[in-house]
Amino acid sequence: MTIQKIVFRLNKSLIAGALLVFIGLAELVSQEAFYTDCIYLPTIKSVQLHRAGWDMTYPIIELNSADQLELRFDDLSDAVKNYSYTIEHCDADWMPSNLSVDEYIDGFNHQPLQDYSLSFNTHVNYVHYKVVLPNDDMGIRISGNYVFKIFEDFDESNLVLVQRFSVAEPLVSIHGNAGRPVADPYRDDGHQISFKVLLGSVSINDPYSEIKVAIQQNNRWNMSIRNLKPLFITDEMLDYDHQSQNIFKGGNEYRYFDIKSMRYQAEMVRDIQYKPPHYHVYLVPDELRYNGRYFFRGDLNGRYYIEVQEGVKRHTESDYVHVHFTLPMPVPVVDGKLYVCGALSNWQCNESNQLSYNFETKSYELELLLKQGYYNYEYVFVRDGSRFPDATYIEGSHYDTENDYVIYVYLTTNTSRYDRLIGYQILNSIRKN
Repeated sequence: MTIQKIVFRLNKSLIAGALLVFIGLAELVSQEAFYTDCIYLPTIKSVQLHRAGWDMTYPIIELNSADQLELRFDDLSDAVKNYSYTIEHCDADWMPSNLSVDEYIDGFNHQPLQDYSLSFNTHVNYVHYKVVLPNDDMGIRISGNYVFKIFEDFDESNLVLVQRFSVAEPLVSIHGNAGRPVADPYRDDGHQISFKVLLGSVSINDPYSEIKVAIQQNNRWNMSIRNLKPLFITDEMLDYDHQSQNIFKGGNEYRYFDIKSMRYQAEMVRDIQYKPPHYHVYLVPDELRYNGRYFFRGDLNGRYYIEVQEGVKRHTESDYVHVHFTLPMPVPVVDGKLYVCGALSNWQCNESNQLSYNFETKSYELELLLKQGYYNYEYVFVRDGSRFPDATYIEGSHYDTENDYVIYVYLTTNTSRYDRLIGYQILNSIRKN
């Protein structure tokens, strides 16, 4: 048995019994076993996938509806590439389904990416690409998890990026609540997700084996709880009112900055300098928040919005600028690394978003090339020998924090051959449904 398979089986059993599994299955399994959101070229920037026309929505649409997904990204290589796209169906754990392409795609499975535009009046030249799905050439036949693949030169193995999305067929109703845990030790810094699944006309023989549930925090699959089993079962309802297995760390409200304009210093911007040929934005030095009091501030739950103050077409007139982050600390951490994390880093922790310690200024520093807009971010710590990002190390955690939680309910039967997404629900820890 390979190491990857051993780790996969071990982690599935750990997740089923763990009290706090917010670290997520996605961080525990090899990328050879399942799909994650990945960008394979350093020139690819500002990848966003959401419902068409609604930037702040999650990448979920309903089957056989008018809903469409919109994928946008920039290529800073300043040359139009021969890109194509396709989709692939996955199971509830984001592993490829054992289905033929014709079973889940209505139309052609490989399509050229023909909707692109050149940047205009920017210091950094780029090509902006856009794909809307479903479209006249490619439709979706069944529900479930999918990955969007962009590849080059008609070679699907020559991947440019991969992004995950879901297609639901609303067969069940989900009623739930995200709030303060009722039991210690999570009461002061956690969120408890309690919910019921109303089955309606759906017939289920064995809910423990046929129903899979996933709970995701803020559109982050590396912050998810998997394989929850119902506590109570009736003919019409599954009750998931757990006391410990459904708890997330609440975290803190995300930090933010505004770089929509290079003419004035907006919120959290200390200085703007033009160093030919690019602009450099220096943010106000951040503070450690792990032992601080909680303060509410509306945020985008880690996401960002592309916008330019002095332009009309935001996707092609927004410039790329060098953003400088500073986190003062008297001494560097000795047992791990710090990263600037959020949708701006595709929720990944790698060399591109790792902070370095400056002994002269006694600060951690990082420079990122980002497109103009409004951004959320946080500082995360990854301990040596671990792959699990910990935002509470720098940011702290509070039950008051506002977060979104998406509940996914999958159905797998002996005859279906795939995991159907039969319902989903978005809950908020402050705004109640």
